Amino acid sequence: MSNRKLMVEICNAKNLMPKDGQGTASAYVIVDFDGQRRRTKTISRDLNPQWDEKIEFLVHDVASMATEILELNVYNDNKKTGKRSTFLGKVKITGSTFPQSGSEALVYYPLEKRSVFSQIKGEIGIKICYVDEEPPADPAAEEKKPEAAETPTAETEEKPPEEKKPEEETKAEEKPAEEEKKEEKTTEDQKKEDAPAPAPAAEAAAPATPPPPPPVENAAIAQSPKPKQVDESLQLARKHSNLDPDVVSLSNHHRGSSAFDLVDRMPFLYVRVVKAKREDKETDDSTIYYAKLAIGTHSITTKEQSATKPWDQVFAFDKEGLNSTSLEVSVFDRKKKVTEDNKEEVTEACLGTVSFELTEVPKRVPPDSPLAPQWYTLENSPENSPVTDVMLAVWLGTQADETFQEAWQSDSGGLIPETRAKVYLSPKLWYLRLTVIQTQDLQLGSGPEPRVKNPELFVKGQLGPQLFKTNRTTVGSSSTSSNPTWNEDLVFVAAEPFEPFLVISVEDASNGQTVGHAKVQVASIDKRTDDRSTLGSRWFNLVGDESRPYAGRIHVGVCLEGGYHVLDEAAHVTSDVRPTAKQLSKPAIGVLEVGIRGATNLLPVKTKDGTRGTTDSYVVAKYGPKWVRTRTILDRFNPRWNEQYTWDVYDPCTVLTIGVFDNGRYRIGEDDKPSKDVRLGKLRIRLSTLDTNRVYMGSYSLIVLLPNGAKKMGEIEIAVRFSCSSWISLLQAYSTPMLPRMHYVHPLGPIQQDMLRHNAMKIVTARLGRSEPALGQEVVQFMLDSDTHTWSMRRSKSNWFRIINGLSKAATLARWLDSICTWAHPPTTVLVHVLLLAIVLCPHLILPTICLYAFLIVALRYRYRMQAPVTMDPRLSQVDSVGPDELDEEFDGFPSSRTPDQVRIRYDRLRALAGRAQTLLGDVAAQGERLEALCNWRDPRATGIFVVICLLASLVFYIVPFKAFLLGWGFFYMRHPRFRGDMPSLPVNFFRRLPPLSDQIL
Repeated sequence: MSNRKLMVEICNAKNLMPKDGQGTASAYVIVDFDGQRRRTKTISRDLNPQWDEKIEFLVHDVASMATEILELNVYNDNKKTGKRSTFLGKVKITGSTFPQSGSEALVYYPLEKRSVFSQIKGEIGIKICYVDEEPPADPAAEEKKPEAAETPTAETEEKPPEEKKPEEETKAEEKPAEEEKKEEKTTEDQKKEDAPAPAPAAEAAAPATPPPPPPVENAAIAQSPKPKQVDESLQLARKHSNLDPDVVSLSNHHRGSSAFDLVDRMPFLYVRVVKAKREDKETDDSTIYYAKLAIGTHSITTKEQSATKPWDQVFAFDKEGLNSTSLEVSVFDRKKKVTEDNKEEVTEACLGTVSFELTEVPKRVPPDSPLAPQWYTLENSPENSPVTDVMLAVWLGTQADETFQEAWQSDSGGLIPETRAKVYLSPKLWYLRLTVIQTQDLQLGSGPEPRVKNPELFVKGQLGPQLFKTNRTTVGSSSTSSNPTWNEDLVFVAAEPFEPFLVISVEDASNGQTVGHAKVQVASIDKRTDDRSTLGSRWFNLVGDESRPYAGRIHVGVCLEGGYHVLDEAAHVTSDVRPTAKQLSKPAIGVLEVGIRGATNLLPVKTKDGTRGTTDSYVVAKYGPKWVRTRTILDRFNPRWNEQYTWDVYDPCTVLTIGVFDNGRYRIGEDDKPSKDVRLGKLRIRLSTLDTNRVYMGSYSLIVLLPNGAKKMGEIEIAVRFSCSSWISLLQAYSTPMLPRMHYVHPLGPIQQDMLRHNAMKIVTARLGRSEPALGQEVVQFMLDSDTHTWSMRRSKSNWFRIINGLSKAATLARWLDSICTWAHPPTTVLVHVLLLAIVLCPHLILPTICLYAFLIVALRYRYRMQAPVTMDPRLSQVDSVGPDELDEEFDGFPSSRTPDQVRIRYDRLRALAGRAQTLLGDVAAQGERLEALCNWRDPRATGIFVVICLLASLVFYIVPFKAFLLGWGFFYMRHPRFRGDMPSLPVNFFRRLPPLSDQIL
């Protein structure tokens, strides 16, 4: 077992609060972790101290490191005055954010207050990582290994504890934490020893006792019958994976330890066939044995093995699909014989059968221990044949059985990889920033072609299929222009495991030749978490062709940005907003549980045997970097999956996406070729619309948009529960920015962000497509909404009506004011007059009244809130208001593949629509220009009238009290219709006569 150490480097602090009474501070840091305490040196009279001290902590329990807290307290040392150290701030970091050695980066944490009245400011820079070290081998133990092998195990366990761990007794004699706290108040010279926390007495008394099991997340994990196998699988996954350990453990634990309380228990008949034996001692290795299981129309055989090798296979039959009440297990042998004419002859014989009645099969539900296999003697054996026994176990269980995932499943085609349930993880994405500064000593025109007088150079960066270029710059004859400078940033998307090289090349646009290139190993590029870390720059030699091994050099800065979140899905339906760097990630605020129960009334999408329609459906759910895929239920229009999955939630304003597909990669027959998966529908659920700790269960329509219109493909039944452990963390999330800090400090442009998002989509699609079994490109693109940027008349109409719906509230208010002015309901108009009088006479009641009305109106509308989560809305999507040609245009690729006549018709239609939008934009611009014309004297008479009105208004407002003016204007605005005219008012006429700039447009 490896020893884990936590490495903490206290680098520096910035902008500390002066606490020594002289405008400065003498700061030191006390670090606490897992009962251990360390202290840094004191930096005298410096508000920006630099420590650069490395501290090590021993992790006592590796499994519970994620729940530990690393706490740093910064104090001002008042040793010269003899007073107690004053508090400068603290930082608490959860163990789940600790990266492994090699991924550490300098992170600045803002100092927090200890109480409400603390005066704290500043931040502290820390590097954190953990290291797993193998314990050194004991030479004495190596020599005693042969002797220990001969002695019984009991004698080894009775070895006295003093001989095993003598150092454990010394731990209890070390100073307690209270004495260390007393020493903090003394001078700096009295430095304490760096000692770990004292070990418990029970550990010193009985070191041979195994440590307690690590804490579990729920009862399902605690009741797992094979915890050791789970831990070994997690360690193996971490060893061979480039992903974070917590992500790997999350997916494995959630996949195998679900409580299944959101789905129905599905009964399955389990048969575990282990091996067979015969009393015939003359059996040779050329004889092959296999078992055959038959129950009604279901029949399946085990793998073929020799007599010395077991089968050890588990078969799960869906009990609802069984059409018989008895199970028969038969054993066959296959022998090869050589005849007299040297021909090979294969003979096959049944060695016997054992039968089971389903009514007598025992039931087992986890956490019951697995059913032990037993020997059964085969009946109906051939005459004069030796007795054959088979070892097997038969029981009735559910999909919660731990053997279900590895078993042959009758409803999903057995052991076909393309139909099994799987969990996928998106690759960890980084932004790679390449800052091109300048080049020097470029060898231009050294080839056979003549040199261009003023060549135009640009720098090209390439990472895998991604390629970006800088702007062009002209190289002149002067000393400054001969070394061109760009100072431009090129941003790429890099995925772990990284591409081997980032290729930087300098090219001449005037003749299309490459001046030289350089390669940067991506694995060697530094990582930074925020803008406080300086971006290091390096010089690289440019390599030309064979005749020019040195073509100059280029000065660039390159780093991997961990402070951004790399968007790989549409921004309005994102499911994760955490930064790439693990150190900046915050603890989870809740858990999302999704039960995929089943589907009803699915439509056939393909034919089976060329005679009838069929559907082989499965479900894909995506939230954050974790994708889940249910098993494929074959040839059913009402499939029942009853699978439950779990995700950690870090932000409530995120979206869960669920899609249903028909499995086209599953080959129905030998001559059928795998095709693309067909989408049957999709739904999204925004977590912020869900009540916490409440189960939402219901059926939702699956509507898919086809070139000939929208079509309902069936319904899916799901159950969703969003559990929150801390209301304070949940409410605090609403006050934090949606994206990490770097998106606001150094924002990316909209066009650049959209381009990077599509590159990230392509990377995720390619990586998931290389999984086994593969998650198809069409599936990933459908889940990520990769076509949201393409033109669609339907989406344009939908967005237009969304704007109209938002403005309709203002239109409703305008109509209500018009009804007040026209006295459509006299009592209401009289009440508004009274309200206006009260507001004018008591203006201090305006804001309290508005807030009270808003509270009452919104609180009363709570009764009419949505009781079920809202998913895809066909009416809002305008699927019924578009024609076939508009839908065909939406499904057309880019560039268009339609005939020129169709493209011309669509272009004319788009021109007509754009013409109306152009007119609307012109009208809006004219209103602003009329306002500007009041002051720029374009119309001297109109501006003169406005100046005179302003002068008279100043005199009126000076004489008349503002309350009287406001009251008079309100009564005049709400005057009776008999005092109103039919023509527009004087101010409206005057404003419309002001000159816009539309007459100056060609």
